[in-house]
Amino acid sequence: MGGMDLPKTRLSLFYVAGYLMTGGAAFLLDPDRALKLFFSTGVYDEVMVRFVGLLLLALGILVMQIIRYRAAELYRSTLIVRTMILAALALFYAFYRDPLMLVLFFIVGLGYVMTWTCLMLDKRASSA
Repeated sequence: MGGMDLPKTRLSLFYVAGYLMTGGAAFLLDPDRALKLFFSTGVYDEVMVRFVGLLLLALGILVMQIIRYRAAELYRSTLIVRTMILAALALFYAFYRDPLMLVLFFIVGLGYVMTWTCLMLDKRASSA
């Protein structure tokens, strides 16, 4: 994939950066409202929710840099990371039954499907 231009895949990462930055800001700035917005039924310590928000913002900045620098070598890595996140969210839901985990699974999963689909389309276009 080195040096390969993957325009559709790159475009799909804007969704990822968007949910990371938006969700991160929400959890950091107004954790109670964010948890309600995401249908959470669990009880979470405010400082940990804010810390998760900070981590999401940091990841969003990294994804924005991947987009900015057209670091196509890292596009596939975002899928690997999100595979781990989706597996963990599924397990968390199985253990705790908090709808928050399903909402997050859907948000991350949608981006995963978009990036994977775009990667396949870009690969097909480059081999044609």
